[in-house]
Amino acid sequence: MTSVIARDGVHEVEIKRSRFRCTVARVGDAEAAAAVIARVRKAGPGANHHCTAMRIGDPETGEMTVRSNDDGEPSGTAGVPMLEVLARRDLTDVVAVVSRWFGGTKLGAGGLVRAYSGALAETLDAVGTLRRVRHRELLLAVPHDLAGRLEHDLRNSPYRLLGIDYGADVTLTVAVTEDSREAFGAWLAERSGGAVEALDAGPRDLYLP
Repeated sequence: MTSVIARDGVHEVEIKRSRFRCTVARVGDAEAAAAVIARVRKAGPGANHHCTAMRIGDPETGEMTVRSNDDGEPSGTAGVPMLEVLARRDLTDVVAVVSRWFGGTKLGAGGLVRAYSGALAETLDAVGTLRRVRHRELLLAVPHDLAGRLEHDLRNSPYRLLGIDYGADVTLTVAVTEDSREAFGAWLAERSGGAVEALDAGPRDLYLP
């Protein structure tokens, strides 16, 4: 199970008169991450460095985009430590940019590693995280005379009712985890007397506390 940031955010720290402003954003692909980086660069043209790290994709399948950039800082002192913070927290679909305004005092390699990773860690603490949990989205075509009772039962069940659409039938959209699909099938058969079947609409990620 992986996590995502709960919200986008900006946080700034000062270390030996250098300012480190960290921006984090949830993104769905590398193009969106590049747009965030470009926006941060444009908003802070006076910064000496804009160091970046991103982790995007699904760690469970290995389909990941993982990149970092030191942007002129000594190699391995900025982007990679930032990336390690994201990895330790099992975060995905996130881009982080730490912009530095040099204050006149050199920090040394160790100091830079601590500064960049620390600025990002503090920002992540501030914005919070959510668990990204893979579900299956199921569509239930329910006769109108059963819909009210089944909706009530769903709202009082461990399964997640995502939406209701009224048409010739009432379509209930439900999310269940992979390991609860069989139990949900039995639950649905019992509650509907076998009159309602679930159509699998594919995977859906939910973001939970």
